[in-house]
Amino acid sequence: MRAVGYLAPQPITAETSLIDIELPVPEAKGHDLLVEVKAVSVNPVDTKVRSAAQPEPGQHRILGYDASGVVKAVGENVTLFKPGDEVFYAGVINRPGTNSEFHLVDERIVALKPKSLSFAEAAAIPLTSITAYEMLFHRLKVEDKVEGVNHALLVTGGAGGVGSMTIQLARQLTALTIITTTSRPETSQWVKDLGAHHVLDHSNALAPQFSALGIGAPAFVFSITRSDLHVGDLQAIVAPQGRFGIIDDIKGGFDVMPFKGKSVSIHWESMFTRAVFQTADMIAQHKLLSHVAELVDAGRIRTTLTETLGTINAANLKKAHALIESGRTKGKLVLEGF
Repeated sequence: MRAVGYLAPQPITAETSLIDIELPVPEAKGHDLLVEVKAVSVNPVDTKVRSAAQPEPGQHRILGYDASGVVKAVGENVTLFKPGDEVFYAGVINRPGTNSEFHLVDERIVALKPKSLSFAEAAAIPLTSITAYEMLFHRLKVEDKVEGVNHALLVTGGAGGVGSMTIQLARQLTALTIITTTSRPETSQWVKDLGAHHVLDHSNALAPQFSALGIGAPAFVFSITRSDLHVGDLQAIVAPQGRFGIIDDIKGGFDVMPFKGKSVSIHWESMFTRAVFQTADMIAQHKLLSHVAELVDAGRIRTTLTETLGTINAANLKKAHALIESGRTKGKLVLEGF
């Protein structure tokens, strides 16, 4: 089968940073599905792994986490799916990725693809919706109000993939006032269209802008990107006894001590946790993705696909990685077919 991988971490500009390869088709066993991949999207985690993670000696590392496709075969313990089912999912970081014609994935992190979406539109959704859903409802527990403070959510970097899904899910499933940040007119309009009530400019200090809104300190803050730059402002903005969520990697670590005075709880989210550690509630991802699919088919949330970059090959994936690394993408980038 055709696949795209790499033998050593390199800058995306290097000729061999991603290469086209041929691999045997894997066999589905246990809880695994063998999925014929129809479309994939590219996330910041793809670029981080490619630039830093060393593959096993002599082995290509296959990237890719988001995918949509058709089930071709199932393992002996599979109960949720059958061959022919159209599915979508985000894989797991400690297994071969979705940038291949056929891919093995545990059924407990897979859901039926939204019927109203194409494979390309569906591939844009899984990783970001899982991250957003888990942060909102499983980590920050936004349905459990913080007494006496503004039932509001501040999301930094709202125009990216995770931010775009967070805004939609929060608007459709909660009564939160949603404040987000962008830095360009086109991304500001994007987040407003998705449901944000207020938009701040994260190229300038956030605390004075938030204060000028006059709406009171938010119970919840979700810091998606460049937390190292914004932590001072976010600590000043969040309400006493509020909850602070974070997902990005910060070189040199993240100092949580400034939050102590307000008794603010800190919540990390990695959407790979349940699958990597095979947690007892691993099937929660199947359930939440199924819920997301229902919301999509009901017209309540939409795909965040903004650009399709052609077929799944090394050249097009290199373009996608470069765009992600520019930090100026809106929504999600998708590749479709081989």
